Amino acid sequence: MNTFSITNLPVSTRFHFIGIGGISMSGLAKILVDKGFKVQGSDMRESELTYQLQKSGIDVCIGHSPENIKDADIVVYTAAVKESNCEYSQAKARGLILIERAVLLGAIMREFKNAVAIAGTHGKTTTTSMITHAIMNSGCNPTVSVGGELDLIGGNVHVGSDNLFITEACEYHESFLQFFPTVSVITNIEEDHLDYFTGGLKQIMKAFSSFANLTPDDGCVVACGEDENVKKVTQGLKCKVYTYGEDECFDFYAENIVIKNSLYSFDVMHKSQKVTHISLNVPGRHNMLNALATVAVCYHMGFDIEKAAGGIEAFTGTHRRFEHKGKCNGAFVIDDYAHHPTEIQVTLKAAKDLEHRRIWCVFQPHTYSRTRTLMNEFAKSFSCADKVIIATIYPAREAFDPNVRETDLVEKIKQNGVDACYIDNFDDIASTLKENLEEGDIVFTMGAGNVVDIAKLIVD
Repeated sequence: MNTFSITNLPVSTRFHFIGIGGISMSGLAKILVDKGFKVQGSDMRESELTYQLQKSGIDVCIGHSPENIKDADIVVYTAAVKESNCEYSQAKARGLILIERAVLLGAIMREFKNAVAIAGTHGKTTTTSMITHAIMNSGCNPTVSVGGELDLIGGNVHVGSDNLFITEACEYHESFLQFFPTVSVITNIEEDHLDYFTGGLKQIMKAFSSFANLTPDDGCVVACGEDENVKKVTQGLKCKVYTYGEDECFDFYAENIVIKNSLYSFDVMHKSQKVTHISLNVPGRHNMLNALATVAVCYHMGFDIEKAAGGIEAFTGTHRRFEHKGKCNGAFVIDDYAHHPTEIQVTLKAAKDLEHRRIWCVFQPHTYSRTRTLMNEFAKSFSCADKVIIATIYPAREAFDPNVRETDLVEKIKQNGVDACYIDNFDDIASTLKENLEEGDIVFTMGAGNVVDIAKLIVD
């Protein structure tokens, strides 16, 4: 149980973040600064986020060193940081307080009367962003921590004035079990992060069940009723449970659906009554489901649903989620964070509904463990693409694994009837695209690594 609290810490307390340039870590650093605490940190490489932190007055060291700890009182680290890290070791040797990122996030969440936590194997960032749009358009000014950059809040964090906190809830390392939500959202549950969840889906389901049970009896869980795994982990909860999906058997459902260029317009229904109408500006059926979840959250919290719907309609996506980057040879270049088979499948399916000549997908697999354990699923996920280019695996936190080969994935994709090849460097991928893209094509750069750099190379 998370017992760490920031309530009685003196504002002179100095926090040091190991890996401060991470999307979540940087957001937490900004929240602490706003609360008056002293904040510093380090990261392995410079980025736009480290630049923004430095610009805001936070001391950021590039590269890890024991000297970076300086006069810190509390050291924050992520699940990816090993005990062998020199800064971690230095903090431990000096007897400093060491807390994991999720513990700090949970402690911040506990400071708020109301907290909305969005969990699920997929869709956390988009749903968190959509809920933020809906609630802010309803006149509320929440504090928000999102795992992407959202134009509405000018980045990945917003410090508000109202007693409401909105955040993603990640299941990796069971981080979300450190949280204190009053409203919980579960979008879907599938196998992922199998480097940690070695017990497979059974262990994942147990973690999500524990997360659902964190919601107090007077709170609410908003659950995707179409997902059998979500249905299982939300059965028997003492709190209120709202289900959502396309069919009328759910608490919130869609009727009179019209699809144009992959954009969904529909009536939102609750107990056979029309609650509102929504015309989305983000593509795909999955975003219709995200919108239904958002309406359910706003309904439970008592926000004006028409104003909430206006916020949903104003949402055009977060960065790296179906993000239009420009054109190359007249072809549309779109970047997307999808790095799980289901995410790839729904994104390409949404693209299939757009007017196009051919769909190209440049996919950068993320981690050796995910590529190995889900290789067959990955191979099937590109069925809506005409041309697939596999880039070199992005290792992230993992060491090189010679037994996981990109060429094996290519062969499996070909066996499923899709043209695929492996190109081992970004410059050659960019050259191939420039030589072959034509007017009317759509090309995706896809993955959770640095594959977006290819989009930068080819956009006119």
